[in-house]
Amino acid sequence: MPDTLKNLPQFQALSSHFETLKDTHLRDLFASDPARGKTLTVEGAGLYLDYSKNRITAETVDLLLNLARACELPSRIESMFSGEKINLTEGRAVLHTALRSPADANVLVDGENVIPEVHAVLDKMSAFCDRVRNGSWVGHTGKPIRNIVNIGIGGSDLGPVMAYEALKSFSQRDLTFRFISNVDATDFAEAVVDLDPMETLFIVASKTFTTIETMTNANTARAWLLHQIGGDESAIAKHFVALSTNSEKVSEFGIDTANMFEFWDWVGGRYSMDSAIGLSTMLAIGPKGFREMLSGFRQMDEHFRTAPLEKNLPVLMGMLSVWYSNFFGVETTAVLPYEQYLKRFPAYLQQLTMESNGKSTTVDGRKVNYETGLIYWGEPGTNGQHSFYQLIHQGTRLIPCDFIAFGKSLNPIGSHHDILIANVLAQSEALAFGKTAEEVKSEGTQDWLVPHRVFEGNRPSNTLFGDEMSPAMLGKLVALYEHSVYVQSVIWNIDAFDQWGVELGKVLAKAIIPELSGESDGELQHDSSTNALIERYRKMRR
Repeated sequence: MPDTLKNLPQFQALSSHFETLKDTHLRDLFASDPARGKTLTVEGAGLYLDYSKNRITAETVDLLLNLARACELPSRIESMFSGEKINLTEGRAVLHTALRSPADANVLVDGENVIPEVHAVLDKMSAFCDRVRNGSWVGHTGKPIRNIVNIGIGGSDLGPVMAYEALKSFSQRDLTFRFISNVDATDFAEAVVDLDPMETLFIVASKTFTTIETMTNANTARAWLLHQIGGDESAIAKHFVALSTNSEKVSEFGIDTANMFEFWDWVGGRYSMDSAIGLSTMLAIGPKGFREMLSGFRQMDEHFRTAPLEKNLPVLMGMLSVWYSNFFGVETTAVLPYEQYLKRFPAYLQQLTMESNGKSTTVDGRKVNYETGLIYWGEPGTNGQHSFYQLIHQGTRLIPCDFIAFGKSLNPIGSHHDILIANVLAQSEALAFGKTAEEVKSEGTQDWLVPHRVFEGNRPSNTLFGDEMSPAMLGKLVALYEHSVYVQSVIWNIDAFDQWGVELGKVLAKAIIPELSGESDGELQHDSSTNALIERYRKMRR
């Protein structure tokens, strides 16, 4: 590959094309090509993508896909699926796709087929979940488990809590689910305030069983339980299970290692919700529902791996992100699910996208001279329309939007769903075409008010349609964005699977903790601001 993305002839061709297109309005694009609302669409794995309301032409798509080929995207896709160590800075394979592969698949890591291990853990999870869900797993005093509390952070929390909310309609409703991630004690206190310890099962999710936030919360949960039962440590094994690979630490904590569910270093945290990290999801929706979710993941995986680039949903969405980031200078993307069950989906995507592509160094160690890593954010449904849509419609920033909607509601009440879908379609139409000054004047608006009521339009969006929310549909959506993120990283020549950026703050925090309590001797050695803040905190603490 040339020294920089910008040196590629295909990138330069796009730059020239951008100059001819950048000021063209979507009104004109639709007027010159009335059929684009049908031609600039693609369907795969049960999802329909309308990308016609983007500031592109058919030529743009061709040029973007030429760039993808120049960056060897097809072979890079195959490298991921085949188990090559594409996480270069950590020397690891990247095989979240293996987590949803069928039992007869053959995926090699260092010459070993990992699929039998994957399915052994999946079967172990299924057997455990059946026992909890049918009441045969009982707590220390013989009571069945009624409360599940997942303790994790990052990918060990964001995936499980998002999946629980997304699939609540399919969950076992006599079980209560809570999620603790923040080391702020309030998170723990509020999660357990109304729970009976004798009916509560804690899932501690930490690969190394040393993550400071997770283990602080886990030890607090341990103390909370022991306090309620008079300190009998044999109770720990009936009320705690572990998602980890560190059997020694798990055993020291008091958890029976028979109840430790493993995952592997080729599964990144933000890609792990369909591994053992998804135990709370399986407890909620059952083994059958969990396997349906895996099937949805797998369908999108196969689509991504086999569909031609021009008909490939993750490829097209990823390349559109590159188009807006590197040519229009766009900094953010709004993800707007018109489905209340997906209320935590934008928060989940924040880690998936920004921890993956928030990089400024190429895989070969060069500083990039182009933008990477869009900021993803959003809220569900019509809620956002009454808060931040104002900025998207009439603000100064260009913010592409992904609208996500479904043909059927899981709660069909009256005309609610028709009104919801009408809002999806109206918002994408309004963003694209806006409202001209002439149209505003024709309504009898006074001249002084006209500028305030003009909608410039030309604001791009994708619309994703699925049949209805389900475990399989959730798998498809998550895999769609996983692969779109990877496409972007390939073009930008960055490692989407490491996360060194989270390390420095953790290291510094460990040094500061004893200084806050006064346990550390000697003068503070930080900068003047940090030293002064530590001193101020010590005074407040006293």
